[in-house]
Amino acid sequence: MRWIRRAELSRNARKALGKKQAVANARHEAGTLDVQATWKSARRTQPLKEALAVLQRMAGGRERCMYCVDSHGTDIEHFWPKTPYPQRMFEWPNMLLCCTECGRWKGNAFPLDQGKPLLVNPTSDDPWQHLDFDPVTGNITARFDVATNAESPMGVATVKLLRLDRREALASGLQSTYRRIRNRVNDALHAGQPDAQDLIQQLEEADDHGLLGWCVRGMGRHEDPFAALQRRHPAVWDAWARWVKEAR
Repeated sequence: MRWIRRAELSRNARKALGKKQAVANARHEAGTLDVQATWKSARRTQPLKEALAVLQRMAGGRERCMYCVDSHGTDIEHFWPKTPYPQRMFEWPNMLLCCTECGRWKGNAFPLDQGKPLLVNPTSDDPWQHLDFDPVTGNITARFDVATNAESPMGVATVKLLRLDRREALASGLQSTYRRIRNRVNDALHAGQPDAQDLIQQLEEADDHGLLGWCVRGMGRHEDPFAALQRRHPAVWDAWARWVKEAR
């Protein structure tokens, strides 16, 4: 999963979505709201077409799903599901780009803890503070927090809901990406004094699954060759870490 910076919609789109939400809220209060029919009708309008286009740009050139970062994102997904939470149906911060498989697993399930979502939101949460990657299996797992001596509750809920530890195709893709990233860093270490900008460009091209965040901010920073780069070339490491933070 990749930490994604949310872009802005145009003023006209924001205004139009606000009006649609107000109408939906009034119908919900009156008990006359048909969520599916309302969304299907609105989905064909210009504000939602713009929202989809912006989400696709946010997801990058390959328009990957914002949850698995593996499959093509097919349509707008509601982080807070629109059927149980229609009051968020047209809110821009609630919209993500999702693939068919992640959308099917998620459905209307939405675990909460004292009213707060347990599912990681890739546009507001740093995923690698809650998730971990196992290079051996290629699986995404919940991150273990040494301070609490327990796995991250958000990580546990996210992995379970999206089945991130039971998807062979996803695991295979993650392993391939990890090997490319590791090889680029190893090559830089063997070259002597690596050029930071050249390495960053190579790593950006190698990362298909948002794993650079795991390498820099997650548990990957403790693993070689990433730990070796940090020890031997701290200036290069710092430049890479800044780029990863700014690129989200």
